[in-house]
Amino acid sequence: MASAPSAGLVAADPRVLALAAQVTESREQDIPLLLLKLKEILSSASLGSEESKKLKQDIYSYDLTQYCMLVLRRDSFHLPGGWATAAQLAEILSHCCVGLEVKEGPEEFHKEFLPSAIDNLLVLGRRLQVRFIRAMKDEEKQDFLRWFQTVTDAICWLLGGHIQLAACVLQNGHFLQLLITDDVETAILMMSVLHNLLKVNSSVLLQVDEETLHSVLDEVVYKLSATTNPVIGNAATKLLLVVAKLCKQLVKLLTTRYKGLKGLLSEQWTGKGFDRDLSQLLDLLYLEQSNGKGEIQRQHQAACIIQAMWRGFQTRKRLKKLPQAVTTLQRSFRAKREQELQHLKKQKEDEALKLQMQLQRQRAMRLFHERQLALLKIIHAGQVDKYMEETEEKSALTIQRFWRGYRARRNFHQQRQSLKEYKAAVVIQRAACKFLEKRRRRRSLSPWKDPKGLTDEQRLALQQKVDDYIKLHPACQMSEERSKELHMQAQEKLAQFLLRSRLDQRAAQRRETLLVQVNTDVELLMNAPRLAETTEKDLDVFMSRSVPVATKARQSHNTMLKYTRWPWWKKLGDEFVEDDVTPDDDLNAELGTLFIGGRKSC
Repeated sequence: MASAPSAGLVAADPRVLALAAQVTESREQDIPLLLLKLKEILSSASLGSEESKKLKQDIYSYDLTQYCMLVLRRDSFHLPGGWATAAQLAEILSHCCVGLEVKEGPEEFHKEFLPSAIDNLLVLGRRLQVRFIRAMKDEEKQDFLRWFQTVTDAICWLLGGHIQLAACVLQNGHFLQLLITDDVETAILMMSVLHNLLKVNSSVLLQVDEETLHSVLDEVVYKLSATTNPVIGNAATKLLLVVAKLCKQLVKLLTTRYKGLKGLLSEQWTGKGFDRDLSQLLDLLYLEQSNGKGEIQRQHQAACIIQAMWRGFQTRKRLKKLPQAVTTLQRSFRAKREQELQHLKKQKEDEALKLQMQLQRQRAMRLFHERQLALLKIIHAGQVDKYMEETEEKSALTIQRFWRGYRARRNFHQQRQSLKEYKAAVVIQRAACKFLEKRRRRRSLSPWKDPKGLTDEQRLALQQKVDDYIKLHPACQMSEERSKELHMQAQEKLAQFLLRSRLDQRAAQRRETLLVQVNTDVELLMNAPRLAETTEKDLDVFMSRSVPVATKARQSHNTMLKYTRWPWWKKLGDEFVEDDVTPDDDLNAELGTLFIGGRKSC
């Protein structure tokens, strides 16, 4: 029941009176929704005006603020409207308490009601923080974070109106639980609450006991050392800067209790976007050290900033090249994996074929032995020797037949190779004769005269010298088998050289293809529009691998058309190409047909 108004509160606001009557006559589950009407009543009057003070006095006199506290003590999960209703009631409670001038029983209001109100707000904030951490869906987490921020704003508003509550908040166990959290969003909000608390009452840290002070500072320093989030680092740095500016005693406490704090700040948090506050904090911390160390630290800090900027530049430079490197790595990995799969597949096929051949041989041998046993059972004992002789004779004939076939095929292949070599020599001689004839024609057209030939005496003397040299240096005799062996070795080396040259040519073509692809991609990226102007057609250009190839082909075609339109004087260098030289493709085609002629000649 609402308490009866005193004589000075006779002319109370009718809206407050009507709401108080509804609250006293309503059921318990309907009270929270009725108390939400206080927000509309408070917003009707301007902040700080006499009308606003009168409304707050009426609300307190009719125990509506006590009803808000009683609702906040309950589990907000069962309230009508849930956690949103509890957050709005916390905001209403803080606004009702700020600017309220209690005339009757001010000691009870300041010593009992306000500490109880701040404790209820902290308990509600702790429940919302736990719900936020346990929430699984993003929408649910955003709702709990918004309600938690509403409660923290209510706490800050209440502290701004009653600065004596600052010590009460710091010594409250729920506040320390709210501050000691690994969650980023709620930790940032709680550090902002602590920052506002220190702004409202700068001497509050000197009023609390040593254990509370150490607990708060331990948590702030721990957040600096345990995270790399620049938002948390900025908030924690600002808190320590405010603490250091309060008095020298706290600066000395920071330097003695946390000996690695200066190195942590300079090494881990330099160049994170709040260097101004960080430099001020480091200057305050280094004032406690001996003379000259402050300047050394500033130089060290400047060097750290330069190093951080340089490392950032190098990192951004590497990140620009990262997509191309990742693409190359993926391509090489997929190619290697494809090769391994093909090798494994081929190995399995070879093993299966080998096993199948072994089974076929075993089956054939088994059938052969079974047939022999069956025949031996049928044949008379006196004819066994005759049958074995016939079998041996048939086997010898079969072996001889296979050997003669193998020898004939080998001789045929050797003759075919000789014929191929002969016709290749003919082709080379024909090409050389054409070339020499062409040179002779060119020389005949030149105005210079041919040199005079040798005389008979000179020719005889030269022939005599040649014969003497041959007698002194006789040529070594080489057998036909040795010459054929040397020829086969030369052919094998030539085949190996041609194979290596072909592989090198394929590798060079692949490198040229990759360079063309990279250049095409670079040109597409350079000519690409901005993200705001990108259309689906532009996306298709980058998602399709055939579009860059078609673009490069189009460019090559345009270059060739441009070359054909050149005047004759720009293509003077092309007329020196010899038209009579036989192309490699024609030679290969001609050499490939030599086998047919060799077979016919055999």
